[in-house]
Amino acid sequence: MNLSQIEISKSNLLHNFQVFRSVVNSKTKILSVVKANAYGHGLEQVVSILDSKTDYFGVNDVGELRLLRKFSDKPTLVMGYVLIEDLEEAVKLDGTLVIYDLQRTRTLSEIGKKLNKIPKIHIKIDASLGRQGILLSDVKKFAAELKKIDNIDVEGIYAHFANIEDTKDFSHAKKQINEYKKALEIFKLNGFTNIKTHMSSTAASLVYEKDKGINNIVRIGIGLYGLWPSEEVKKEFHNKFELKPVMRWVAHIAQVKTVPAGFPIGYGLTFKTKKPTKIAIIPQGYSDGYDRGLSNIGEVLIKGRRCKILGRVAMNMFTVDVSKVSNIKAEDEVVLLGKQGGEEITAEEIAEKLGTINYEIVSRLSPLLPRVIIS
Repeated sequence: MNLSQIEISKSNLLHNFQVFRSVVNSKTKILSVVKANAYGHGLEQVVSILDSKTDYFGVNDVGELRLLRKFSDKPTLVMGYVLIEDLEEAVKLDGTLVIYDLQRTRTLSEIGKKLNKIPKIHIKIDASLGRQGILLSDVKKFAAELKKIDNIDVEGIYAHFANIEDTKDFSHAKKQINEYKKALEIFKLNGFTNIKTHMSSTAASLVYEKDKGINNIVRIGIGLYGLWPSEEVKKEFHNKFELKPVMRWVAHIAQVKTVPAGFPIGYGLTFKTKKPTKIAIIPQGYSDGYDRGLSNIGEVLIKGRRCKILGRVAMNMFTVDVSKVSNIKAEDEVVLLGKQGGEEITAEEIAEKLGTINYEIVSRLSPLLPRVIIS
């Protein structure tokens, strides 16, 4: 038994994958995004489950690509920034690299010649997102220069939506779609044909791509893990299908004791008991990814009951009120995230308390916590 661990539901992950497989066109390929340690769920565990199902994987950097290659030979898009000194390793590992500047493309071409390989790249268009990518105004010049570079396989051209999750206002999304289409047309006029295209994330796959087969690939991230990209998308689709959370974060009680009235709990004396109070010490903290902002407001599940956090969350432990839980003892199970009995603490609930989003709650969990697949 681990002191604490992240349980990964294989059946829920496969269920969520199948949801998106059924939503998009049968000819549309799925790129499963496993960056950020598979959104905190464990890259090794998620890749091992999805390897036989997905068409592509998506990672952020060479470190993630290196790890992924221990478990999968699937085509993998490296979506983040890669240092020039790491480009050769990325090519050796058969990573498909995101490109938005010509000099790196020329460098890749030379690396490919040295290794007797033809590096694959996907061109990133900044279609009014304001992050990495080529501006529409620069696409014509870029495409003209790109076709002069040999020993490069321009496999794909893609873009990324800025606010597609906001289903009430599609105006900016339409602008982005138009810019992306114009960029594709320019590349086509410069001889880049039979190009793979992709623009849709989880949300866009539901509200834009659907079963229309607009692009060759969809990139599914947050939805794979049973989490909705926004409340708006959830309201629109949760009656049509269910997304099942894949993660359950489990710890075990370190100590149970009763403290007297007027007793301080934790650093900073931010909580004092008003009466004799039975407390349990939970050996997890902000170093594990359990946010300090949950001090005095967060809850955990013990024996299927909600127990409130008392005092501050520390680096490695925090305290909860277990006055209403009977027959409780050290090493009893504690659920920080997920279901226990008839209760559930969701990533959305925690995110609302902290003023953030569910993506952050799961993706920042310490990679040192064991990830265990539950069949």
